[in-house]
Amino acid sequence: MGKDKKKSKGKQKLPKTKCCVSKSKCGRCPLRMLKEGTLPDGFTVKRRVLVTTSGKKVTKKALQKAA
Repeated sequence: MGKDKKKSKGKQKLPKTKCCVSKSKCGRCPLRMLKEGTLPDGFTVKRRVLVTTSGKKVTKKALQKAA
């Protein structure tokens, strides 16, 4: 039998901390998530970098706490 893969249905994808500037826009791109409205509360994008609404840089640790 095959291995069972665990899928988390209720968990939201976290955005990357910096945009990779790919033409097709990856699934975790902060620019795409901002446009769709799926970016977590308290975050925005400035110059292709994910920042808090107060303007401070975001760490991966802080991002996981917010989500």
